[in-house]
Amino acid sequence: MSHQNSAQDAREGALVAPSEPTFGSYFVSAYPPFGCWSAAEVAGLAQLLERPAAPVPLGLYVHVPFCVQRCQYCYYLAYDGRAGAREPYLTALGDELELYTRQPLLAGRELDFVYFGGGTPSSLSAPQIERLFTLLQRHTSWAAVREITFECAPRSVTEEKARVLKAAGVNRISLGVQQLDDAVLTLSGRVHLVADVERAYKVLRRAGFDLLNLDLMVGLPGESEESFQRSLERVLALAPESVTLYQLEIPHNTPLYRRMHAEPGLDEPASWPAKHARTTRGFERLAAAGYELRSAYAAFRGAQHRAFVYQDEQYAGADLLGIGVSAFSYLAGTHFQNVARLEGYLESLACATRPVARAHALSERERFVREFVLQLKLLRVPLARLEQKFGRPLLATLVEPLRRCAAAGWLQITDEAITLTPQGIPRVDRILPEFFLPPPLRR
Repeated sequence: MSHQNSAQDAREGALVAPSEPTFGSYFVSAYPPFGCWSAAEVAGLAQLLERPAAPVPLGLYVHVPFCVQRCQYCYYLAYDGRAGAREPYLTALGDELELYTRQPLLAGRELDFVYFGGGTPSSLSAPQIERLFTLLQRHTSWAAVREITFECAPRSVTEEKARVLKAAGVNRISLGVQQLDDAVLTLSGRVHLVADVERAYKVLRRAGFDLLNLDLMVGLPGESEESFQRSLERVLALAPESVTLYQLEIPHNTPLYRRMHAEPGLDEPASWPAKHARTTRGFERLAAAGYELRSAYAAFRGAQHRAFVYQDEQYAGADLLGIGVSAFSYLAGTHFQNVARLEGYLESLACATRPVARAHALSERERFVREFVLQLKLLRVPLARLEQKFGRPLLATLVEPLRRCAAAGWLQITDEAITLTPQGIPRVDRILPEFFLPPPLRR
């Protein structure tokens, strides 16, 4: 089937709207989905790590699972408190990185980007942050690193921590604001208030950080259309370089899910149509203030801040080594994830054993679909690059779901690119599973 005919075929089809139930996790962070990964494939990692390195960028993700208090909607692996586990955990992170950098696939490779996530990395003390960087830089070269992102919670930002992060080379701070409404923040279990956000923002600016991203959550319990717009206006008054809008999900492993079942009178979060509408209006307001969309979640101001290297390179097939409890990696076409229990993680590293729980080696077709669905999150998938890389016409292999999504008004299809429409942007994580391969076709 020709490229042009594929585009024409994909523009014809029936409207299919995916359902959006109240509970569950829809955010697509990896492909194939985690349910396809298995313990049976972990044994293949030893052979994988013996391969010579491929000429692709290498990133490092560092998971810091500690928090002051778990948020009501949080589904990431995080631990309240656990002060006594922090120093042993930092040691284990260094040990894990050393295990990998001894292997041919990673030995001698320079890092291109680094991301510290959690949990709350800024819940570490300033000396602990300093020690963490020392441990990690002992085993890898950071000379060519283009971007180092560090997640911070407003209340845990201090002048001393900001100085340490700046001295360590961090050049992108992601501040977990979520809302700028004290009542909504309190109901969601956040430990910070609006005043804490404003203070932390000033501290980071004084320390010299010129790329700040502020995360906002759309649809939290207690949020109204008016309170969301007020929060957005307060964010605009701060003028960060990047603003990210995430729509609230309520996975079954969250405190909020349990509360909603235990307390029927609890304020209901916004419906999916309301969240879609608020997200759309939020991006429209950001555009009016001079921001441009860079993905289905984020807008930026200033051409020099367009790139988000961690995301851009990962979505284009870069290698990513994730270290820490529950961290996941993508190396040489294989996904793998660490154990999800802190004690098990520490025990594995104490025995100089890789703490991997499950893995999945992707077929060529799975790698193709992975890059397509992840790049669609960046608003536009240029077809020529994927065809050149994988040697097959994109539209010919994905024509049926493209038809459905185009007919629904979520995608615009031309001979050059697949592009999310304004209607598709807030629904992107409901659209992407349309392109997932059924099990018989994955290989």
